[in-house]
Amino acid sequence: MATTPEPDLNPGDEATPGTPGAGEDVCEACSGSGKLADGKQCPQCGGSGRVMRGIGGG
Repeated sequence: MATTPEPDLNPGDEATPGTPGAGEDVCEACSGSGKLADGKQCPQCGGSGRVMRGIGGG
């Protein structure tokens, strides 16, 4: 049986892309820039400036 590889997640992601009830949000650690104050790539978003968050309420 073939398996589908898991998408790469960053530490700041709460869900995988495409998960119902999740959406893309601006990374709080780097304010969406993808870089930290020292110029290094943000480890929370992997340099994308975006993280996946659970949305909605329940």
